[in-house]
Amino acid sequence: MRFLFLAVAALALSACSIIYKLPTRQGNVIEQKQLDQLKIGMTHDQVHYLMGTPVAASAFRPNRWDYVGYYKSPRGEITERVVSLYFDGDVLARMEGIEASGASKAIDNPDVQTILKEEKKDARDASRAASERPSGVVITPPGSQP
Repeated sequence: MRFLFLAVAALALSACSIIYKLPTRQGNVIEQKQLDQLKIGMTHDQVHYLMGTPVAASAFRPNRWDYVGYYKSPRGEITERVVSLYFDGDVLARMEGIEASGASKAIDNPDVQTILKEEKKDARDASRAASERPSGVVITPPGSQP
């Protein structure tokens, strides 16, 4: 009886190391397509409609809005981004933290299914590259005889 109890306890404790960690997102969701639409000369309302409410907007400095985005994937990869927008009156005058389109990714949140599909695709491509062999079809250029 003791042996059975010890075996069940050992089995239960061995499963404790399998823990799924949820992705962590804090702050604003900052997407590059939103940042690409920002233009100097936009009003407070237009920027608020496009980007949402800033995380850090001070009552003492209403001319500066800060958007802070943080994402930690289940694998432990951390992505952070800070975008500061400066206004002159009611008009957007300057932007910091804005990168050119395609320069780098914004904080993305791929779901588990997308990650699994990408891993399967990478494994399939790697196996195809490793087992690549000639097809047996010979194509000769026009005007030449084999």
